[in-house]
Amino acid sequence: MTGFARVRKTADAREAIVSVKSVNHRGLDVHFRMAPELDAFESSMRAVVKRRVERGHVQVQAQVNANNPEAADLGVVNAGLIDAYITAFRRMSAIHGLHNEPDLNSAFRISGVFQIADAEPDPALESILIATLEEAVERLNEFRAREGAEIAAEMQARVATALRGAQQMEQIRARAVPEFHARLSQRLADLLKDVAIDPQRLAQEVAYLADRSDITEELTRLKVHAVQVHDLLAGGGAIGKKLDFLLQELHRETNTILSKTTGAGEAGIEITDLALTTKAEIEKIREQGLNLE
Repeated sequence: MTGFARVRKTADAREAIVSVKSVNHRGLDVHFRMAPELDAFESSMRAVVKRRVERGHVQVQAQVNANNPEAADLGVVNAGLIDAYITAFRRMSAIHGLHNEPDLNSAFRISGVFQIADAEPDPALESILIATLEEAVERLNEFRAREGAEIAAEMQARVATALRGAQQMEQIRARAVPEFHARLSQRLADLLKDVAIDPQRLAQEVAYLADRSDITEELTRLKVHAVQVHDLLAGGGAIGKKLDFLLQELHRETNTILSKTTGAGEAGIEITDLALTTKAEIEKIREQGLNLE
């Protein structure tokens, strides 16, 4: 599911800003964008995301600013980065005919301009980063939950359509069975009118052919799986993988029904139309399911 959250926290003369963005993905794929001095905390930050998010391409952007530069341990200044900023600023000003001067305050806000060389990771810095990230992920999940509820409601409507389709196919099949038997018997009798054949054998052949076109089991499983999808969506939580499996089963049953209804006369045409509609609904549910966790 897609979502975005941004949180800002202040502690110990530092301000941490963390933004978290997610888009659809079959698994969990987490990427970080932050200054090199924060790399030591990536492992613990990644663990926070993995505990709270199970699916999605998640991008975490984090930065830490000093609210009070005199009180904060800023380390050493990356002079090369400052020089590159000033050079690029003046070059672009000359190209575009501007008469501005570079601002040192702006330069100090560039990610990585302050470096803590050969220093142990600061527990206080890690603490504020983790706290900020945890709140950002919580807000992200709230955003995703709202979107998920809307998607699930639409999927429930499509599941209901698929279930009605299965019930209608069952009704058509029930009333068409006697007619199908009679038509099949007449057809075989016409084909074998000049051939002596045991009536009992004829009845066996009719029963065999009728059984090959029987879709009772497929319709039963189709209804059971549709109800399972409904219950899964109603239960909430992380359902992506279970939903994938059930939709594959629904897809398989509709394909089998379609393969068995060819040549079954008018009733077969009606069942085929319903099966195709049901299959289309299942495919739409599958597409929407890619957005759920």
